[in-house]
Amino acid sequence: MSAITRDEVAHLARLSRLALTGNELDHYATQLDAIIEAVAKVAEVAAEDVPPSSHALPLTNVFRADEVRQSLTPEQALAGAPAVEDDRFRVPRILGEEA
Repeated sequence: MSAITRDEVAHLARLSRLALTGNELDHYATQLDAIIEAVAKVAEVAAEDVPPSSHALPLTNVFRADEVRQSLTPEQALAGAPAVEDDRFRVPRILGEEA
């Protein structure tokens, strides 16, 4: 027995403001039914003793720890800029934005 009917797909399409043909309703009903069956199979396998996880393998952070160290002064960073304004890079205005 199908878990989702053609009428339910038509209802979902109306809610989503989608205009679907009869063939599309049948096609999507079949696809949604297959998705629901696949989710049901996963639910059968999931057991109480299996902890939920987001990945199949455990992940560890491979980045180094942040370290505070010397960096450029604002003057050094802006030294090669074609235009500077108020200790910032000056760039052309885009998309008609107001200043």
